[in-house]
Amino acid sequence: MKNSSIYYSVGALLYSPADKENLAQYIISGKFGSGYSLALCLEDTINDNFVKEAQNQLISTINTIYEELQTNADFYLPKIFIRVRNPEQLIFLDKQLGESNEIITGYIIPKFCIENADIYIEQLQKVNSIHKHTKYFMPIYENYSIVNLRHRYDDFYILKDKLDLAKEYVLNIRVGGNDLSNLFGFRRECDESIHKISPIANIFSDIVTVYGMDYVISGPVFEYYSGANWENCLRKEIKDDKLCGFIGKTVIHPNQISIVNSEYKVSRKNYDDALEILNWNTKNDSLVSGNVTKERMNEYKTHSNWAQKTLYLAENYGIKDS
Repeated sequence: MKNSSIYYSVGALLYSPADKENLAQYIISGKFGSGYSLALCLEDTINDNFVKEAQNQLISTINTIYEELQTNADFYLPKIFIRVRNPEQLIFLDKQLGESNEIITGYIIPKFCIENADIYIEQLQKVNSIHKHTKYFMPIYENYSIVNLRHRYDDFYILKDKLDLAKEYVLNIRVGGNDLSNLFGFRRECDESIHKISPIANIFSDIVTVYGMDYVISGPVFEYYSGANWENCLRKEIKDDKLCGFIGKTVIHPNQISIVNSEYKVSRKNYDDALEILNWNTKNDSLVSGNVTKERMNEYKTHSNWAQKTLYLAENYGIKDS
């Protein structure tokens, strides 16, 4: 299990095409509120014929935000990630951003697989060797190679061995729910949780099984942000995410941010139990007892990982008393 709060802090990751001209002003003016991270996408959301223009706009956006920070630090600065198309683009942008690179938290690696893993990891290690601020990366598992049952397990463990060489830089592992669904021609309705689609849920389960003891894994996109009952449907899917081992969620509209943050708040009961478990007097004969409210059992050896994770979530998202 990751042993630092930062790995649990990405939360609601708002995706935006990198070519949006007014994005810097939106952030500076606080249009998106607070409590979110930001992904500037140069991959699927950008037409192949306009990549250069999108890169230039991204650089301009980051420079504008950085320059504003030098005289005005009163606005909320999210963790900023760049979703690249290839390893060469990562190195190019790292050089082009200059001093503004300071506000880049890291890079998102699309369609992470055995064929591109080594070069991406090598480039991230190279980038971190020249920066005083850690640059994290978040690989996305979303392409056909992880659907193939004949090779899936071997591929996952091969990729994990590779990631483990740069473990400290892997902030989250992300899953491409819509990309994987698209391979089968699936698309869920608002009230249908992705965790009910067996072929996709099985892939998610395998990812959590292989990586979940060592990495934080973020929940898939929920594409509804308006319409009848969409808020309750999103809350239901987040509950499914949490139960299945995911933390945080990719969001595609600002409307979703507050809901994600609300659902990742820790209940007072869980917070109190987590404190009790981590503060257990291990010199006592018994390492098990009923919790303070006498509703359930707390056991030091069995629940310590859950308790530590609960405190990290409380630190990042807060506590809800109701």
